[in-house]
Amino acid sequence: MGKEIHSKRIELTCPSCGHQQTEPAMVISTQCRSCAYHINVEEGKAIARPTQTSRLSSKEQPPVQHPVIGEAPIPSAPKKDGPSFFRRLFEKKTQMRPVDCYHCGKHFEVVSDAQSSQCPKCGGYISLRDFVIENDWRRRIQTRGDVMIRKTGSIIGVNVQCNDLTVLGNLSASVDCSGLLLIRSHGKIIGNVKCRELRIERGAEVEFLGDVFADTAYIDGHVKARITCTGSITLEKKAQLQGLARAASLLVKEGAKHTGLMEIVKPQA
Repeated sequence: MGKEIHSKRIELTCPSCGHQQTEPAMVISTQCRSCAYHINVEEGKAIARPTQTSRLSSKEQPPVQHPVIGEAPIPSAPKKDGPSFFRRLFEKKTQMRPVDCYHCGKHFEVVSDAQSSQCPKCGGYISLRDFVIENDWRRRIQTRGDVMIRKTGSIIGVNVQCNDLTVLGNLSASVDCSGLLLIRSHGKIIGNVKCRELRIERGAEVEFLGDVFADTAYIDGHVKARITCTGSITLEKKAQLQGLARAASLLVKEGAKHTGLMEIVKPQA
């Protein structure tokens, strides 16, 4: 009985990948066990499954003849250059941003839209939250996000640690910025100030009661301070600087004034 059943089987070749397999002689369609391609069977031969299309046909048009294996080569689908649309959509390059740990000073990078991180050196928690101050603020700020003090806002008597700090209102606090400190307002700033770049905009009048440490400084307003820069201090046309200026170089543009001591230090390597 087993020999009789085995004799009523046929051998088919997959039109897609060429895999050979045996099937019952009465089969009219099957699926390739290698690539899962759907195979139609006519007169014991595997034929390519026709592609479904929508078109108008006339009454005189002859019936579609399915190609039989061995009669003509089956054209392969054209290959597209480059990744597909969905792959490009989900494989966008991740944007990164630099971060300085405010616990140990370690420099590293995090994903740009992260809200917090952990220092790879000391393991300390680092907030990356942004702050917008529109009223009186009397709590310490410790983040490596950006802080903006609007015209109606003020920070008084607390420490501020952040990335960039923009001052349009009142600031009376110690400042530690890993990025830019931009001031466009009037007032006295108590405590020491540390930043990568100090920029005093035109029209601002600022008195720093503590010491100011920066990599570079650009001044176009009225400033009274003791400034130490590892790089250069630039006095724009409307700048008036009163106090000690210690830097690797001092650029004084026409119209600017500096009253006080000037000390040139060796730039850091």
